[in-house]
Amino acid sequence: MQHEIKALGTDSASQPLKVLGIHRRALRADDIAMDILYCGICHSDLHQIKNDFGATTYPVVPGHEIVGRVTAVGAEVKQFKVGDYAAVGCIVDSCGECPACSRDLQQFCEVGTTLSFGTPDPISGGMTYGGFSQTYVCREKYTLKMPNFSDMAAAAPLLCAGITVYSPLKHWQAGAGKVVGILGIGGLGHVAIKIARAMGAHVVVFTTSQQKVDDAKRLGAHEAVLSTNNDQMAAFAGRVDIMIDTVSAKHNINQFLNILAIDGTLVLVGIPPEPLEIGAFNVVKGRRSFSGSNIGGIRETQEMLEFCAEHGITADIELINADQINQAFERLEKGDVKYRFVVDMKTLSA
Repeated sequence: MQHEIKALGTDSASQPLKVLGIHRRALRADDIAMDILYCGICHSDLHQIKNDFGATTYPVVPGHEIVGRVTAVGAEVKQFKVGDYAAVGCIVDSCGECPACSRDLQQFCEVGTTLSFGTPDPISGGMTYGGFSQTYVCREKYTLKMPNFSDMAAAAPLLCAGITVYSPLKHWQAGAGKVVGILGIGGLGHVAIKIARAMGAHVVVFTTSQQKVDDAKRLGAHEAVLSTNNDQMAAFAGRVDIMIDTVSAKHNINQFLNILAIDGTLVLVGIPPEPLEIGAFNVVKGRRSFSGSNIGGIRETQEMLEFCAEHGITADIELINADQINQAFERLEKGDVKYRFVVDMKTLSA
């Protein structure tokens, strides 16, 4: 039997988030149930609330950087027990059989990935509801084991921001001898700096903010460039092997394609709602590539969590109570956060 819980959601793009009643399914044999402790706020949550991509189904309950404590396990569950820390990221189900799923790339499932919120729910019907809520129920196969982070709240953003940047850094082989550029220091970019540095790469930050230039080295960057300064940009011409582009608004990517090394790659991980224009000669010259990457599969997400725990990597966060969530989204829209909001979901029941 389903049970009703409290959640934070909205009925339309023009309305703030409010307390809603939603239902979670009864525990099945391969399910984990958890009380949600913390949930990060991602820029894609804002896009979905505002229906920026034109596909939001209301009511919507966002949140996909979920850390909780296990309260019940199904009869067939083997890797979790009551009391364990567990996590849910972007993906909660997939077909499990297509070529993508067979390679543990569930994010590219050809049948259709079930996301932790805002997609059709093949088990319960309706749409999935996310982590801005009291509890979550997820299949064991898609639930992550949380390593022993000293600050579980600060680890929550790794469930999206962490895997979003870890996956392309690993795929394009960031490491010793590679110059990795990070475009933008926000929720994604600040975590990318830490991960690329831990991988052994020479890390260069590119930002339009002098304040963030000053903060880049604190975060682990070797160098920082004010991208509006032509002389500073020219100094990096032909030097950058991998550029991780975290910007989620329309921007000119050609100036960054132009500073890639031969066979360099610019990887888009931010999701601007408008198309980006690419000048042909900016990729033809130097055999440069413009590519993209989208989160990661379950196995790679678990690997990322263990890598970050080993290297002491978490997000720089501002922990807020549930009743501050609308103010947090307003500030996020203005870029007024260093560098990730995390909601203390225990305060929702207070």
